[in-house]
Amino acid sequence: MDIINVFFNLIPITLLQGVIYGFVALGIMIPFRMLSFPDLTAEGSFPLGGSVAAAAIAAGMHSITATLLALAAGFLAGCATALIHLKLRLNTLLCGIIVLTMLFSVNIRIMGKPNQPIFAQDNLFDILLGEYARVLPLQIGLVAVLLAATTGLLLLFFKTEFGTAMRAVGANPLMARAQGISIWRHTILGIGLAGGLCAVGGALLAQNQSFADVNMGFGVLLNGLAAVIVGETLVGRDSLARQLLAPAVGAIAYYQAISLALALGLEPSDLKFLTGAFVLIMLAIPRLKGQRQAASTPA
Repeated sequence: MDIINVFFNLIPITLLQGVIYGFVALGIMIPFRMLSFPDLTAEGSFPLGGSVAAAAIAAGMHSITATLLALAAGFLAGCATALIHLKLRLNTLLCGIIVLTMLFSVNIRIMGKPNQPIFAQDNLFDILLGEYARVLPLQIGLVAVLLAATTGLLLLFFKTEFGTAMRAVGANPLMARAQGISIWRHTILGIGLAGGLCAVGGALLAQNQSFADVNMGFGVLLNGLAAVIVGETLVGRDSLARQLLAPAVGAIAYYQAISLALALGLEPSDLKFLTGAFVLIMLAIPRLKGQRQAASTPA
């Protein structure tokens, strides 16, 4: 009975976490699934968004403007990763590691210290919800609306000629180049878009908890990847709409699983191990099935 009570008490908190991290899951899905560009920049662009938003709000900037500034900063971080890869022909993962490592120092420079509190300033929730800014269901509803609107805009974008060309670059870059599509432009803008989405997630989290910290991005990539895998398992990815819906659904479902794990008595420090094990198992299953089928097929 205590387990059930703890689980239901945690649901609102993890629902809010789920919709916030839905932006991160979208930002992770785009490079991995649509651009075939395995990328680690999310671990850097997420705290970058939080740092930029917190520093801007602390300096007196309007919270909406600060969030848009965080979006722009994340976009530039993603563009930097793509540009390093295209210009120097380095492995995409190595490019992401280089950028996220550099962003750690950038974030401290932006805030002037390892963390930036904004308890005394109005944030996005204060501006849009007013006196109800600390009402958890309204916070969940606000971020959910923002996430749904973002997903809808992405659906419209990827159906445009430019968005279709971007998906073509990820599906078959050689054929895309033969059709006259600029690999550089679409890759840079696509990875930039992903970085911007991750930074918006960081900006929303920083404003929700009223502070930003340089270490707030630790493990966010693995959490987002787990959310994408869960979402694709639940809703599939056999259409563009399902592919875009999967990260949001997966993030919400994943954080409810976190609630259940905590209610069952697991320590928060155990969750990273479980998340890593889950991602490893989900990635291994298709490969093991393929090996088994290949072994059973007569020569």
